[in-house]
Amino acid sequence: MGFFEDKYFYFIVLFIAAIYPLLQSFERRLKFYRTWIYLLPSLFVMMIIHIPIDIFFTKIGIWEFNNELIYGSFILNLPIEEWLFFIIIPFACLFIYRVLKYFFTIPKPSKEIYRITFFFGIILILLALYFYNNTYTTVYFGMLGLSLVIINFVKPSWWSDFLFMYAVSLIPFLLVNGLLTGSFTNHAVVIYNEAEIIGLRILNIPLEDTIYSFVILLNTVWCYEYFKKKFPCLL
Repeated sequence: MGFFEDKYFYFIVLFIAAIYPLLQSFERRLKFYRTWIYLLPSLFVMMIIHIPIDIFFTKIGIWEFNNELIYGSFILNLPIEEWLFFIIIPFACLFIYRVLKYFFTIPKPSKEIYRITFFFGIILILLALYFYNNTYTTVYFGMLGLSLVIINFVKPSWWSDFLFMYAVSLIPFLLVNGLLTGSFTNHAVVIYNEAEIIGLRILNIPLEDTIYSFVILLNTVWCYEYFKKKFPCLL
């Protein structure tokens, strides 16, 4: 049995995603480890929102997990690897967020950026209503649409930083999610119910996964920046 057909496959993919940002967290210039005090509660808040959705979606068959590519230990009907996914992937993306802010001068978001954000928010809400029969599509298009509308009114100063990070994170996203959805292998770790998605894919990755990733990362960064601002003395 090869690497792509191993019960530790999901673990291995997560390990590859985690190892570099974990080691580089202690790099003397970035000192990313010092911000973990804000990252940890941010991950906790994000997981409180999305883990129940993941559990529910698994229960009603929106997606399922390939038992041949997971270890087989479950917590509340989710493989242990899925719980680790909600920690490792946002952690790795927050590392990218920190790196980009350190090495690049990212312009503050303009009024036009917020207007565009609002426009896309409305479009996503309308799409969520249009695809009401596709649960995965409706839930996450709706969540992101509402979030973007709120962003327009709140106008956070970190919005451009987040968008830059998300754009860069799409590269590892395609690799990691591609491995999990069978884009580069004969078998997928996560198997989607075609009736619950609109059917558009990037490689073998449902379009909804890009929105799913955006929402999870947005929730995490939003909390991260909130805690940093609220408790600056902890840094």
